[in-house]
Amino acid sequence: MEEKRKKKKILLPVILLAAAAAGIIIGINRYQFYRTHEETDDAQIDGDLSVVVSRAGGYIDSIYFEDNQRVIKNQLLIKLEDREYHLKLEQAMAAHKLANSRIDVAATQVATSEAASSGYKAEVEAAKAKLWQAEQDFARYSVLVAKGAVPRQQYDQAKTNRDAAAATYAAASGQYNTAIEQISNHRSQLQVTHTAVGREAVDIDYAQLLLSYTHISAPVTGLVTKRKVQPGQLVQSGQTLFSVVDENSLYVTANFKETQLTHMHPGQPAKIRVDAYPDVELDGTVHNFAATTGAKVALLPPDNATGNFVKVVQRIPVKIKLHAADTTLRRLRPGMNVEVTVNTR
Repeated sequence: MEEKRKKKKILLPVILLAAAAAGIIIGINRYQFYRTHEETDDAQIDGDLSVVVSRAGGYIDSIYFEDNQRVIKNQLLIKLEDREYHLKLEQAMAAHKLANSRIDVAATQVATSEAASSGYKAEVEAAKAKLWQAEQDFARYSVLVAKGAVPRQQYDQAKTNRDAAAATYAAASGQYNTAIEQISNHRSQLQVTHTAVGREAVDIDYAQLLLSYTHISAPVTGLVTKRKVQPGQLVQSGQTLFSVVDENSLYVTANFKETQLTHMHPGQPAKIRVDAYPDVELDGTVHNFAATTGAKVALLPPDNATGNFVKVVQRIPVKIKLHAADTTLRRLRPGMNVEVTVNTR
C-alpha cells in the first residue's frame, strides 16, 4: 500500500510538470505565432459586379439564361425585337444610295459647265481679235478722213464696226464670266453632295450600332444574378436588366484593426479559411490598403466634435488577392465569411 502511495505521490507531480511544460511550449508557440501573424474573422469574399443595362429600347424577344447561371464573356443572353431597327437601317441605306446618285448628277453638271466655259472662252478670244481689227481700221480711217483721203461714210462705217466689235467682246466676256461662276456653284454643290453622302454613311453606322444593341451579351465570365426582366417585357434605354459577378475578379476584403497594421505591408502571404468550406485553406497575398477606415465612409460617420468622444479602435479594409484553381474559385460567392491570417514576418 505504501508503495502505491509513493507511486501516486511521484506520478502526480510528474503529470503536473508535464502539463505545465506542455502549456509553456504551447504558450511560447502561440506567442511566437502571434508575434509574426495577424488574424481577423471580420472578412468576406468580394468581387467585381458588372451591372448590365439596356442601350436600346424595345420588347424582349428572347432570354437565353436563367438566374444564377454561369455564362461566358460575349455570350448572347437577351435579344430584343429588332424589326424597327432593321427598318431604320434600310432607310439610312436608301438615303445613302440617293445621295450617291446626286453626286453623279452634280459631277455631270460640273463637266457640262466646264465644257460650256471652254466654248465661251473661244468666243471671247474671237471677239477680242475682231475688236482689235476694228480698232485698227478705225484708227486708220480717222487719219485718212482728217486728210480727206476717204469719204466720211467709210469713217462712220469703221466707227460702227469698232463699236459693234466692242459690244460683242463685252457680251462674250460676260457669258464666259457667268460660265465660270456656274462652274464654281456646281463644284460647291458637288462638295455639299459629298458631305451629304458622308452624313448618310454616318447614319448607316449609327443605325447598325443601334441594331447591335438589340443583342445583349455577357460583359464578363461569371454568374448571372438579379435578373429583372421577362420575355415580352418592354425595356427602356438605360434600364437595368441583370448583373454578372466576374469569377476572375474574386478577392478578400479583411477588416483589420488599425493596431494590427504596424508590420503589415503589400506582398505578404496570407491564409484564408472559408466558413462554408472548413476543409479548404486558400493562399493569398496582401494587395493594398483602403484609403480610409470603414467608419469614415459610412452613411452616418461618427462626429467626434460633439464633445462625447470615446476612443474606439478603427478597422482598415485590406484587399487580399486569392491564389486558387478555377474550380475552387467557382465555389466561392461574394459575401461569404472567411478568416484571414497574414504572415508579417
